[in-house]
Amino acid sequence: MGRMILDDAGMRGWKFYLNGLNLAPLICCLMISACGTEVIEQKDFDGIVKVGVLHSRTGTLAVSENTVAEAELMAIYEINQAGGLQVGDQRLQIVPIEEDGQSKPMIFAKRLERLITRDQVAVVFGGWTSASRKAMLPVIEAHNHLLFYPLQYEGEECSRNIFYAGATPNQQAEPAINWLYENHGSRFFLAGSDYVYPRTANRIIKHQLDALGAQLAGEGYVPLGEMQLQPLIDSIEQSLPDGGIIVNTINGDSNVAFFRGLYDAGLTSQRGYTVMSFSIAEEEVSAVGAQYLEGTYAAWSFFQSLDSPLSRQFTEQFKSLNGVHRVTNDPAVAAYEMVLLWAAGVSKAKSIHPASVLQALPGVRLETPEGAVEVHANHHLNKRALIGKVDAEGQFGVVFDGGHIEPEPWSAWLPENEGYICDWTVERPDAGRFQPATGALEL
Repeated sequence: MGRMILDDAGMRGWKFYLNGLNLAPLICCLMISACGTEVIEQKDFDGIVKVGVLHSRTGTLAVSENTVAEAELMAIYEINQAGGLQVGDQRLQIVPIEEDGQSKPMIFAKRLERLITRDQVAVVFGGWTSASRKAMLPVIEAHNHLLFYPLQYEGEECSRNIFYAGATPNQQAEPAINWLYENHGSRFFLAGSDYVYPRTANRIIKHQLDALGAQLAGEGYVPLGEMQLQPLIDSIEQSLPDGGIIVNTINGDSNVAFFRGLYDAGLTSQRGYTVMSFSIAEEEVSAVGAQYLEGTYAAWSFFQSLDSPLSRQFTEQFKSLNGVHRVTNDPAVAAYEMVLLWAAGVSKAKSIHPASVLQALPGVRLETPEGAVEVHANHHLNKRALIGKVDAEGQFGVVFDGGHIEPEPWSAWLPENEGYICDWTVERPDAGRFQPATGALEL
């Protein structure tokens, strides 16, 4: 196994481990070619461009964030292997500078500030929880810089300086709740971690349940990193004594205690309990143990089991870099594709300057392992709505494919959002949230 450490331009501590030297940048070639860039074989670069990779490599969220960081580093490696980043008539080597958010929102904010001011990166790829994103938002906006965020989230945000590569509630939670109601019953319990994403997502879900005529049997939250989940499991059993639907928005390693506790309490599919997770993917199934999750569901835009050429190539290349025992998942694909979207935006803008790339990105379209994605005027992507069921091997068999859905960052289920949209291609001071019917503002 080879080891490559890049030290250029004062880069600190970034390590890339290779299992072999046979990695061919097939996906990268396909995607960059789609943007009109000719892939070349030579590795002589005209310069470098530094980018930030900011995820939790330690703490309660490392079990999930390691994979997204590795996917971003893989995309960077592939672009460099294909000849580098096209900027006008120049080819630049991408040099990643990695920081550890330590599963703490304020650490994310401090590390982001350092990446921008000290390291002078051109873009930052990072975050996992909405709490980490919320902490970074004022920093990225104050510097008028550029952040790519890879996770599905609760919406209710539309920043000029952030591009959101994960699903909004109308692309993930809403189709999943409809499917559950149509196929598994009308009694729901909402279980989540106690921070902004589960709280806001569940507020939206409760409006949807009310419109469907479904019953909210109970609701409970635990702190991030909490491992004593028996009180929550007892509450679920008391609220749903005869079975029902458990919607899980618990994040991080608390899921280990949660699913093992459900299993030990007999709250399984065999006894009439249906569990739908919005933050459990293949990596978490592997960490928890497939025997504890078999028969449960998750809603994402990508599963490793998707049978397409780009999906297979992505998984094969990820395994070749990180180990054959590893798995891929939706957040990894979103993290991977957002690096490629940024590269396409740079090529379109013919500049690495954040302000120029911000203007160029809307309308950029790529073929990716999850299918075709396009950057919308609201800085979100169209996403595929899939539901998968965990099998004995820890993989998800797709049981529902709702196709690609347009993003709605301002949920139509919340009354205060009626009529509001986001469109960063218009010249308005309130372009992140305005009602088109009210007419244009005087600028």
